[in-house]
Amino acid sequence: MRKFLGNHSKGRHSCRLAGTGDFQLEANRKKMNEEWTPKRVSALIALWNEGLSTSEIGGRLGVTKNAVVGKVHRLGLPKRGSPIKQKSKPTQIIDLASLRPGMCSWPEGDPGTEDFNFCGCKAVPGKPYCVEHCKRAYVKVQKDRKRANRAA
Repeated sequence: MRKFLGNHSKGRHSCRLAGTGDFQLEANRKKMNEEWTPKRVSALIALWNEGLSTSEIGGRLGVTKNAVVGKVHRLGLPKRGSPIKQKSKPTQIIDLASLRPGMCSWPEGDPGTEDFNFCGCKAVPGKPYCVEHCKRAYVKVQKDRKRANRAA
């Protein structure tokens, strides 16, 4: 039966299977050095500049997404923004004191917190809300309309 042994010394990590003398990490390091050939690096740079995702680049080059991220970092290629869309913050915070007629009064956030505010966009004439918030506030219920027609 083989037993896994791990050693840490002076910041270097070596792993081996007891009785085999086979250093897995050293073999992986050699493999990694062979993976990033000049041809593969130039392909990485070209794909990065095209805007492909790290997982897509990794798939095309036969390496992991994390290998791509690490190599991009080591090469000093330009960073990209997160693909996760962030909710945009209002440019101006509209609190109750700054809310004026003609502005959307849709509340945003928890009224008990400091960052509670109002939408503040241009309101639909005759309504307290902007177009987007009117769509949410004034929902027509189909069942109620059918019942009213039957009763009449």
